[in-house]
Amino acid sequence: MGVDLVPETSPEAIRAFTRALLRDLHAMERLLAEGRIESGVRRFGAEQEMFLVDEAWRPASVAVEVLEELADELFTTELARFNLEANLSPRVLEGACFTAMLGELDGLVERVRDAARRRGCEVALTGILPTLTKNDLTLDNITPRARYYALNEAMRKAGGGAFRLRMRGTDELIIEHDSVMLESCNTSCQVHLQVSAEEFAHFYNVAQAVTGPVLAASVNSPLLFGRRLWAETRIALFQQSMDTRGSRLHMREMSPRVRFGGSWLKRSVTEIFQDDIARYPVLLARRVDEDPMAVVDAGGVPELQALQLYNGTVYRWNRPCYGVSKGKPHLRIECRALPAGPTTQDEMANAAFWIGAVLGVAAAVPDLTERMDFDDAKGNFLAASRLGLRAGLTWLDGDSGPADRLILERLLPFAEEGLRAYPVDSSEVDHYLGIVRERVEAGVTGSSWALRSLANLKEAGTRGEQLAALTAATVRQQGEGTPIAKWGLAEIQEAGGWKHNYLRVEQYMTTSLTTVNENELVQLAAYLMHVRQIRHVLIEDSDHRLVGIVSYRSILRLFAEGRTQAEAENLPVSEVMERDPVSVAPETPTLEAIDQMRSNGVSALPVVSDGQLVGLVSETDFMPMAYHLLENRLREE
Repeated sequence: MGVDLVPETSPEAIRAFTRALLRDLHAMERLLAEGRIESGVRRFGAEQEMFLVDEAWRPASVAVEVLEELADELFTTELARFNLEANLSPRVLEGACFTAMLGELDGLVERVRDAARRRGCEVALTGILPTLTKNDLTLDNITPRARYYALNEAMRKAGGGAFRLRMRGTDELIIEHDSVMLESCNTSCQVHLQVSAEEFAHFYNVAQAVTGPVLAASVNSPLLFGRRLWAETRIALFQQSMDTRGSRLHMREMSPRVRFGGSWLKRSVTEIFQDDIARYPVLLARRVDEDPMAVVDAGGVPELQALQLYNGTVYRWNRPCYGVSKGKPHLRIECRALPAGPTTQDEMANAAFWIGAVLGVAAAVPDLTERMDFDDAKGNFLAASRLGLRAGLTWLDGDSGPADRLILERLLPFAEEGLRAYPVDSSEVDHYLGIVRERVEAGVTGSSWALRSLANLKEAGTRGEQLAALTAATVRQQGEGTPIAKWGLAEIQEAGGWKHNYLRVEQYMTTSLTTVNENELVQLAAYLMHVRQIRHVLIEDSDHRLVGIVSYRSILRLFAEGRTQAEAENLPVSEVMERDPVSVAPETPTLEAIDQMRSNGVSALPVVSDGQLVGLVSETDFMPMAYHLLENRLREE
């Protein structure tokens, strides 16, 4: 996806690209058969994705400007204008390699932070930014590059319409969105491990087996749009946001483009590419001038441009990668499951844990597929995504138990053995695996810290202030560099003041709504007002479209008109509701909403998005703002 693309949607372009893709696969088979894939060296690398946030701790759409200032090929764009990515230099697994990579990573993040601060912004490393809202995901915020517009258009056509999310944790989230921008909610720290062609199948299977337990100790994405969902919500969000399967084909077994996999690998890396080509049609096409077979015949190294582009549109959590470095072709396994944050130290510890576990298990368990069922590996991955360290996992030979026990007693020892088999400094192994051990023993992950902080803030401020405080505390403690196991809980004052949380209606509107259908009894509306102690009931149709509003005053007016109680109670709500009430959108500025109330003489405004009712803002919601304004005025006097 690194090549800027002009969308090619014609059948001719797709067919030409498909021919190039099949040629590339044949060329790879030649490289494998002739033993030309690099071996005998163990390198690793990483990619760091990050959010940019403004002074209100909300997404800041300044990535293009920040990248222009940085002017360095180590940094690149992501889908949204509030994300960017830094690519780290690959390193041989030796000496103080993890500390060296951490130093490079800290330096790159600091460069981004300096450029962002000159625009009044900050960098946040987190799997999903707590302060994100659906209104941040419009196409106004897509990075203005042809390849992202091409991806959005291709995914929309393939999926036949809206992108749908449905997730349940402590809370539940059900939404639709009209673009691929939902994917931009995710940021990760992707880890690459170079392997030889001969060992690829075994190492890939081991990577699949260890990713679940490693993820359980690394989860850092418990929130989306203020809802408490999975310990690593990124996993469900990414799969559903990139899902092009139609619901009408429910009788067919079809795989999402984001997937863990369906079986152990048997022979070589080409099995994965063959399976993907059989399952997923080409989404993006580009002109390919390279003749890979001619390059191989001449003793050269092909780039396999078509295969690499296609591989970038199939999102396996452990993805095979082909590359060329210093004139030599190589293979890598890319772990895409690990989230960004909480700190760069935690990220490097996660990388060391995953790499060490892959190496250790691969060396100690040559018959992995005979000792572990694939469904257990896949089940572990999903359980870890949902519950983190609270998950129950199944390990080799049916050994099952809580994630923390299996990590401490099984996986960490394997990881230590795997790293010590290479010339890596002992202090490196002790330090980075020690960070993971301390985290697991304390039962503290980025996700558990966020949820405990949110619970601690329950009685303080609005939901918007709480999420802002969570983000502010994350950024502050990232800057201090202390691993997550030792973080203090977020405090409400870290949000930076109440003003930032009353900028737009969506930051403080009520989303737990009391509604009735227009055909319901007036008596029901009156009863709900009484038991809920509210002054308004919203009226919606079966598609959740706002059609009216009933106030306490409108019901009292019935009796003023001389209606008997029996007559009033038996009337449908449609007889008394105010039709086509004044409403606002979630992104409406607060001052504009107040002006709407004053000019229309109403005390509440329904909040409507894409034609559907999503919230309510009333005079009561402005009371905290009025209190703070009065408090500031008295202080000034």
